[in-house]
Amino acid sequence: MTNAKSLLAIIAEPTRLVLVDALRDGPLTVGDLAARVPVTRSAVSQHLKVLKDAGVVDDRAEGTRRLYHLQAQTLGEVRAYIDALWDDALGSFAADVARAPRRPRKGKRS
Repeated sequence: MTNAKSLLAIIAEPTRLVLVDALRDGPLTVGDLAARVPVTRSAVSQHLKVLKDAGVVDDRAEGTRRLYHLQAQTLGEVRAYIDALWDDALGSFAADVARAPRRPRKGKRS
């Protein structure tokens, strides 16, 4: 799961998070992505390189343009990590509830 932690750190950077979120609806060009963030097109390309190197996005040529899209497999690793965190948190909560002394309900007679 160390890889998932690294991926979370990469995705969590605010500009990259906007780019990843924008790609949820489907492939976009650098220009389309640059229009959504307050940084230069060159900076967007640099962020996309970081995301691509991490396996979060990939690209393909379409004519003279490059279309970027999310990599489901890599995002699945992040989801598995978050699911495990969620399961652990629920397990801890259930254990705390099981250890807590029972209090009688108000209005109920034994």
